Amino acid sequence: MKYKEILDHLAPCGLNCSKCFACTRGDIANHSRELKSLLGNFDVYADRFSKFLPAFKDYPPFKRMLDHLAEPDCKGCREGTCKYPNCGVVDCYREKGVDFCFQCEDFPCENSNFDPHLKARWISMNRRMKEIGVEAYFEETKDLCRYI
Repeated sequence: MKYKEILDHLAPCGLNCSKCFACTRGDIANHSRELKSLLGNFDVYADRFSKFLPAFKDYPPFKRMLDHLAEPDCKGCREGTCKYPNCGVVDCYREKGVDFCFQCEDFPCENSNFDPHLKARWISMNRRMKEIGVEAYFEETKDLCRYI
């Protein structure tokens, strides 16, 4: 995939937006819509099954979550608004005029506002992109789970 196309997938922090639960064009949304379709009107059956299979008592909250995952509202960090509370990257990369954080002379910095786990991932992802290039990084990570 070419660099400009990769920008449609990778956020400035290095996370793959198309793998995010909130991405309108993402895998999670697509699979959630497909599962909803496959389940159809399962409510009646879940209620019936709950009489002898206790896990089905949890179907109503599961269905609410599935409904939420099937109707995401984010077009990606480059087009929309980052879903991470108080993300500092989404505004900073624009101000600095870079596509990814590693391209900034101040990287790594304290502007991300990420929790320790995400901050460590952010630094690691950007260092890897700098080391092997954006295209190679995308190829290396495109099929990996986002939530590790």
